[in-house]
Amino acid sequence: MTPFLRKLLGMNWLLFASVIVISLAGVLFIHGASYLRPEDRYWQQQAKFVGFGLVLFLVVTMIDYRWVKWAAVPVYLMSVVLTALTYTGLGVMKNNAKCWLRLPFIGVFQPGQMAAMGGIMTMALFLSHTRRWHPALRIMGTGIIAAPPMVLILKQPDLGMTVAWMPVILAMLWLSGMPLRWLAVLLLTGLTFLPLVMNFGLKPYQRDRVVTFMDPDVDPRGASYGVNQSLIAIGSAGISGKGFKAPGTQLEMGLIPKAEAHTDYIFATIGEQWGFLGGAALIAAFGLLIIACMLTAACATDAFGLLIVGGITAQVFFHVFQNIGMTIALMPITGLPLPLISYGGTFVLMIMFALGLVNSVWVHRQREIEKPRGT
Repeated sequence: MTPFLRKLLGMNWLLFASVIVISLAGVLFIHGASYLRPEDRYWQQQAKFVGFGLVLFLVVTMIDYRWVKWAAVPVYLMSVVLTALTYTGLGVMKNNAKCWLRLPFIGVFQPGQMAAMGGIMTMALFLSHTRRWHPALRIMGTGIIAAPPMVLILKQPDLGMTVAWMPVILAMLWLSGMPLRWLAVLLLTGLTFLPLVMNFGLKPYQRDRVVTFMDPDVDPRGASYGVNQSLIAIGSAGISGKGFKAPGTQLEMGLIPKAEAHTDYIFATIGEQWGFLGGAALIAAFGLLIIACMLTAACATDAFGLLIVGGITAQVFFHVFQNIGMTIALMPITGLPLPLISYGGTFVLMIMFALGLVNSVWVHRQREIEKPRGT
């Protein structure tokens, strides 16, 4: 059996099956969420993104993840530079945030997504080589790596993507052997500065989102309008939902914003059309994806592989928790997409690349032992 075929057959099939099912379901859900805007053809575009993403997933799977060590820092530095370029004339403004970049021959993409992946790889490289350092120095070094992209993304402003770094950093520090007392101090320090961030670090509309999360009745026709309509859509769907592209829905009446129904609020349209059973099935599929990632982490044979998988797992979990949570008033409204479900080429490709790395850690968890000549 050739090494290529051995790797292909030795994939984490639970992970691969979860990726296939969720991404194909995403194309279907986007079609259901955007059928009122047929001229935009979002689901066809998403199908292309998924196709390219699956090829990228398989290519990255076949490459030994240990080679990523050589690409981690260059990818990180390039992503920081590209994120900084959003502040120039190349930046594109969407939904009150200048977080998109237009480059010749490439088109429009979101460099902050690339920065998140570059940050995970670079932090994994740093933490895997500094296990004997004092915890304070390791925390400081991790902060130095994470701070530039986080500050640039926050100033765009993109609060959701900035906050998504937090669970990733905590998970990677914990998996690197950081004592729990140091993590507790880090967490408490962050909570201490939270009021300052709320009052001086957020834009007015971002502050309104947090306030309306605490009390949805404060501004029912303004800041809390979207989440209230999302709750009505999901709550009125019942067990089996109102049906795929059904008439008389919150979506058809325009009460769920059509511009965000296939992106930020896609779980609201899923819940309305497919009901409790559809929403529960999707959450279960994400649960299997997270379990597959955790099994890979448990089988990792070195610190670098463990940290990469841990960081990616934390990132995927938080995106799922935040996106679904904001549509049912468990989390404040942010612009975080639902992995492999929300429309968006940059995020689909970055998630496919990340999950391909996870699969590579599984495939290459045991180094091949060369046999002596003549045996």
